[in-house]
Amino acid sequence: MDVHQYCQERAAASGSSFYYSFLFLPPDTRRAITAFYALCRELDDVVDECHERQVAEAKLDWWRSEIGRLAGGVPEHPATRALIDTPQGRAIPPALLLEIVDGMAMDLDQTRYPDFKALNLYCYRVAGVVGEIAAAIFDGARSEDDRAIRRYAHELGLAFQLTNIIRDVGEDARRGRIYLPQDELARFGVAETDLLNGRAPPAFQALMQFQYDRAIAYYDSALAALPARARRAQRPGLVMAEIYRTLLDEIRRSGFPVLRARVSLTPLRKLWLASKTWLFP
Repeated sequence: MDVHQYCQERAAASGSSFYYSFLFLPPDTRRAITAFYALCRELDDVVDECHERQVAEAKLDWWRSEIGRLAGGVPEHPATRALIDTPQGRAIPPALLLEIVDGMAMDLDQTRYPDFKALNLYCYRVAGVVGEIAAAIFDGARSEDDRAIRRYAHELGLAFQLTNIIRDVGEDARRGRIYLPQDELARFGVAETDLLNGRAPPAFQALMQFQYDRAIAYYDSALAALPARARRAQRPGLVMAEIYRTLLDEIRRSGFPVLRARVSLTPLRKLWLASKTWLFP
């Protein structure tokens, strides 16, 4: 099996917006980020596709062991074998990969978040760390810019995750999961049963506008933190920011129909946004 082809097919089949941000990269960087993305998809699918808790726990434990094998230079899975075949992949600290696994494991234990502080830890693990690793793969960090780029990556990852949470409110509720903080539901007068039953009371619009405003603030903060000289190297993240922010605006313009429908952008529109942002970062 060609491990890089496996990762390429895994990324393309996901239909994710992330795929479009990889299209214009140099081949070596594209192989590294595609392998990392494929690894993240494998981890994400453990919780989404395993309906028995013990099976999911066993699989996540296997992945913890696999990250140890990756660190030791002897991985077994196609995604980790592809990752170790790239210089950027070999440079990823195993501790960061384990943080991602721990974030996925949170979904086995936690289906509600009392407040945004609690949700923030989950977002950091499943998205902020991913952003940090991706930014390092794109190799835009200079020593004097490292702290700023890490802040940019963390906050952009959080913005992406908040966008996902807004987009997937209905889908998550049908799985028994509510990622909107419970104290915010109470503040706006939206009951958990409304979400679980797909009902959108009048207060739902105000609740979702609040979620939208917070996500937009994180996009703005992330982009403000990125040093100008690092923008070209970090173009894949900027492509993703443009696609995801456009998606978020589309959800808002549509009146937040997220309890009953999944709003998405067409592949052609994603490609146009990616091309525009790549040429004029």
